[in-house]
Amino acid sequence: MSTLQGINTDMSGKVGQFVYRRTKKGTVVAQAPRKFSVPRRSEKQMYLRCQIANMTANYHLFDDMLDLGFESKEVGQNEYNMYLKANYGKNPVFITAGMREDGACVLAPYTFTQGTLAVIGYALNGSNILVSNLALGSLTIGSSTTVGQLAQAVINNNAGWQDQDQLTFFYATQWADASGMPRATMNSWKVVLDLYDETPLQNVASALGFTTVGGYLGMNTALSNAGAAWVHSRNNGELHVSTQKMFVVSSVLSAFQSSNAMKVAADSYGGFNSKAVYLDPKATTSLADVMADMSRTEDVSALLAGANENQNGGSANQNENQNQNGGSSSGSGSNTGGNTGGNTGGNTGGNTGGSETSGTPVLTISKTGSGTATVTAGGNAVNSGAELAENTEVSISVTPATGQTPTATLNGTSVSLTESDGTYTGTFTMPNANATLVINTGSAEGYGDTN
Repeated sequence: MSTLQGINTDMSGKVGQFVYRRTKKGTVVAQAPRKFSVPRRSEKQMYLRCQIANMTANYHLFDDMLDLGFESKEVGQNEYNMYLKANYGKNPVFITAGMREDGACVLAPYTFTQGTLAVIGYALNGSNILVSNLALGSLTIGSSTTVGQLAQAVINNNAGWQDQDQLTFFYATQWADASGMPRATMNSWKVVLDLYDETPLQNVASALGFTTVGGYLGMNTALSNAGAAWVHSRNNGELHVSTQKMFVVSSVLSAFQSSNAMKVAADSYGGFNSKAVYLDPKATTSLADVMADMSRTEDVSALLAGANENQNGGSANQNENQNQNGGSSSGSGSNTGGNTGGNTGGNTGGNTGGSETSGTPVLTISKTGSGTATVTAGGNAVNSGAELAENTEVSISVTPATGQTPTATLNGTSVSLTESDGTYTGTFTMPNANATLVINTGSAEGYGDTN
C-alpha cells in the first residue's frame, strides 16, 4: 500500500487490480484483495436448485401449447411459477449446468396442469399401450368418425363433461443426439367437443392419442421412451382444467434421479459449503449407503451411457414426431422402462415395474373390473401416487363382481388374496422403489377409476 501525489491524487475506486481510496493524507492505492470462490448454498438449497434446470427444460417443451394450465394462480404468480411450485421435490431429476446450457431435457412425470375438473386417469395395458379411463360406449374411432360423434361418446359416457369442453392430447418423445445428450420434443392435438361438428376427427387430431382401445380412449401404439397425457379443460367465462401429470416411460430417467446424479449436478453449480457428503434430504438410506454411492466415479458421460440404446431410431423418431399431422400416427418401439406414472387410470397389464428412486417410493394403483377395491396402510386409505416408505405393510380388500374371482399383482408378481364372506384380502410390503399395484376386481372389461 502506498500514498500517491500528483495527478492521481483525486482518483478513487478500482482500476484493474488496484484500489484507490482518498484520505486526509492523500490518495492511498492498494492491490485489490483476491476473491476466493466459496460455495454459499446449503445442501437443501442445492438439492432444490439442481431440480430447476430439468423442470424448466420440460416446461419449455409446451411452448405456447399450455397458455392456461393452472386454474388458480396466486397474486404475482404466472404459469411458470405455478409449474415449479407444483413439482418441487416430486420426481426430482438432476442435470448439470453444462447440460442445461446445451439444451438437454429428460422427460419426467411432472404435473403440468392443475385445476378442479376430475382427473383423467391413464395407465399401460398388457401391450404397453397407454389407455385413459374415458369410456367411449359403442364408438369405435375410425377414418369416418366425426368430432360430433366423439363429443357424444365422451359426454354421454363420462360424468362431468359438457358440450364445448376441450380434450387435448400431449405427446413427447425422448431421444439422444449423436453425443448421447438427452433431448425431447413435444406435440399436442386439441378437440373442442361440439355435438354438432361434422368435421372428420382425424382432420384435427392424430390417431396417436385418439383411438378406441377396449371401449376406452387410448393411444394406437406402445409407449416407449416417450411421455403422454390427456387434459380436460373448459372456459365458460372462467378457466377450469383437470390436474394432470405426464405419463413417462423412459430408459434414461432413473439414471438422472440417483444420488450420484444429484452430486454431479451440484458440483457443476459449485457444490455447497457445509459438507463433503451429498445427502438427499428426502432419502431414507443410511449415511453409510450414501458414502458408498459417492465412492463411485460415475460422471455425466457415464449417466448418459446407453441413452441411444432402446431409442428406436433416436433422432429419426424425433423427425417422425415433428412431421405428424392430423390423422397420422407415429410408431415407437416396444422396449419400455419403469412405470413412472402418477395419476393413472385402469390397467390391464402388470409388467410395469417401478424404478429405483432416491426419494420415498411411490405406489401407483390401477383397478379394472366392475367390483370394488380399497388399499390401506396403517388404517389409512392409500391413493394412487402416494409415497410410502420402504417395508410399509399395505393391505388390499376386494369385493369382486358377482361370481368373479379377483386378482392382484405388484410389479407383475401375484399378491395372494384370501376369501372370507365374499371379501378377498391380502397384504404386501412396499419395496425400496416405485411400484405398480394392479387389481382386477373380477371382470376383464373396462377400466376403472384410480383411487
